[in-house]
Amino acid sequence: MTETAKTSSTVNERTHPLKGRVAIVTGASRGLGKAIALELARQGAILGVCARSAEQLSLTQAEIKQAGSPCLAATCDVRNEGDIKSFVNYIKSHFGSVDILVNNAGVYKTEPVETHSLSAWQEVLDVNLTGAMLFCRSVLPIMQNKKWGRIINISSVSGRTGEIWGSAYSASKFGMIGLTQSLALEVAQKGITVNAVCPGWVFTDMTREQLNDPEWNKRNATDPKEALSNACFAVPQNRFIEPDEVAGLVGYLATEAARGITGQAINICGGLSLQ
Repeated sequence: MTETAKTSSTVNERTHPLKGRVAIVTGASRGLGKAIALELARQGAILGVCARSAEQLSLTQAEIKQAGSPCLAATCDVRNEGDIKSFVNYIKSHFGSVDILVNNAGVYKTEPVETHSLSAWQEVLDVNLTGAMLFCRSVLPIMQNKKWGRIINISSVSGRTGEIWGSAYSASKFGMIGLTQSLALEVAQKGITVNAVCPGWVFTDMTREQLNDPEWNKRNATDPKEALSNACFAVPQNRFIEPDEVAGLVGYLATEAARGITGQAINICGGLSLQ
């Protein structure tokens, strides 16, 4: 290899460290999932994105292709193991592998434990936690065969400290950290890392929906007009985290440079949680 070719190869590795890697991002139709998918695409990854909203997902797919990365998109209910297996097989059959999995799909419900409906509780646990486990289980044989893989679970600072009126959400996010740690130990010698990212308040549609929810504001004795500023005031940096900040952390954890990081739950919250 000539010096010019070597230099070009080194520059490419720095600017596109995920070139040739195949990544799956769940819940990629908007918010964090969309930002993460676009960041992985900018780093050179080939994308498989899924969500429940076909219309919004198609917009994500179009943006990823505009960024210059191949992308396949399909609707997928992460509560359904059959859907998950079909989607993983769809991505593998077209792109030949699955190297990176980002479990981002999530829902939020605000209900007190005393009157929490079982159906709402089960939905949150099924989407946020069981769906992540089922996706992990589906991609692990592929990653183990290649002796390389990155699994990144999007948890929350509410998975560190319980959130009032959000017991199901906190339970699912605590559980995701436990899943992360246990799985990281299981695959530590197989070239696969497993980590969790724990955002605080992130400026997304899901956050705005929560802060505008009449029930959430009623239970927290908050004026909806002041909910946004109150949430910001609770953060030491006095601001919300931007989706691209979380996406940047996920992108780093997906690279070879992060090979020594596994079993960790990393906060990105402007100092909201110090645990």
